[in-house]
Amino acid sequence: MYLGLDLGTSELKALLLADDHRIVGVARAALTVERPQPLWSEQAPGQWWQALEQVTADLRAAHGEALSAVRAIGLSGQMHGATLLDAAGEVLRPAILWNDGRSGAQCEALARAVPRLGEIAGNLAMPGFTAPKLLWVREHEPDVFKRVARVLLPKDWLRFMLSGEAVSEMSDAAGTLWLDVGARDWSDELLAATGLTRDHMPRLVEGSEVSARLKPELAARWGVGSGTVLIAGGAGDNAASAVGMGLVEPGQGFVSLGTSGVVFVSTDRFLPNPAQAMHAFCHALPKRWHQMSVMLSAASAVSWAAKTFKFADEAALLEAAASVPTDQRARCPLFLPYLSGERSPHNNPNAQGVLFGLTHAHGPAEIAYAVVEGVSFGLRDGFDTLRLPADMPLREIALVGGGARSVWWGQLLADIFQVPLTLYAGSETGGALGAARLAWLADGGAVAEVCTLPPVKQQLLPSSEGADGHKTRHARFQVLYMALRDQFR
Repeated sequence: MYLGLDLGTSELKALLLADDHRIVGVARAALTVERPQPLWSEQAPGQWWQALEQVTADLRAAHGEALSAVRAIGLSGQMHGATLLDAAGEVLRPAILWNDGRSGAQCEALARAVPRLGEIAGNLAMPGFTAPKLLWVREHEPDVFKRVARVLLPKDWLRFMLSGEAVSEMSDAAGTLWLDVGARDWSDELLAATGLTRDHMPRLVEGSEVSARLKPELAARWGVGSGTVLIAGGAGDNAASAVGMGLVEPGQGFVSLGTSGVVFVSTDRFLPNPAQAMHAFCHALPKRWHQMSVMLSAASAVSWAAKTFKFADEAALLEAAASVPTDQRARCPLFLPYLSGERSPHNNPNAQGVLFGLTHAHGPAEIAYAVVEGVSFGLRDGFDTLRLPADMPLREIALVGGGARSVWWGQLLADIFQVPLTLYAGSETGGALGAARLAWLADGGAVAEVCTLPPVKQQLLPSSEGADGHKTRHARFQVLYMALRDQFR
């Protein structure tokens, strides 16, 4: 039995996986984000620990026998967050999250300081990454910076609490701007540019390797395992989702409709394209990498719209959007979904959301459609940044994340992307399932045995009906952003 822990932005999810691939149990605990100032996004790590206490208690109550059979734990989590510890291992300030946009000036300074940044790290300097956050802390909170002894990513802070060991792995570390992504090692040059050294960094392992062992007192208190419980290296959330879906071979990938929106493709080599804000990261398995585009507000934009426009919930908004007839979509408003700035392809922390073209003729359904369409166009812009070589064709795109529960939205994406999308059973458990599978690999499992594809629920084939309309509206969407770009600043 294996336990996968997925520390997301809005919830911590725990999943029990049997070695016949059965998901035995799932538990969730909600998390909240604090936004004390414009562009800021923070969480107190203590909230993560409280959530972990809750999910372990829930699993013990519902699946105590299975929890006691756990042999290894895998960790997945939101990437890029800066969790700062002092020499005693105490948290110095709230963690600065992936969707925090305060460090735009520090990104520019870092790019000037290290002209080879994109070549080494495979990515542009963006406020979402960890390194610019530390530059911001050094400039604005110098007393805190002087006390920083260790910088950990969110899931790696959980590992530290579970084991006492400061360890990270390649896929999450690749999102810090401190990793030499091609060499899969910390870059002394990039660390020095932010006033840090290797001593501030955790030890590195591959995601499928053993990283630490669960503290015996925690195992006894929670009823986890009956002997030594291993902790796998784990993965950043998107690499973990790929492992959970069995998408680990070159040319396999997915579109994720989570809080953020992601287009992800596995590769067998380091293929950076920083000019278009495409991310080139290490995968969670040895000798594998991946390309990834990220938009900062995907399902979260739908949640915002559902709350703002008084829909009962996100499902009700999606139902209203689906009710707009195909031949009426052209008259709907346009929506720029940049509620938290944007990464791929714009790398613009100042970008803002826009609802454009409202008239008296528009009601809740038309606004709902505009929001979902706008998120879909943003994902298409990210998809267009991927550059796979001729010998690595795109083999498959799965649809994962909470938004994947809407087949209508999935079909809209297939039509806008003009590529087939596959819905797999259990796709909404991707990150936690991937973490559990990495635990299985650390316990001696083979990739071919562990990283299998789930059963196909449905394949969504692109329709030619309305394709010209999507192209026309997508072009207007792009023109609207360019027209407003300078106004956002």
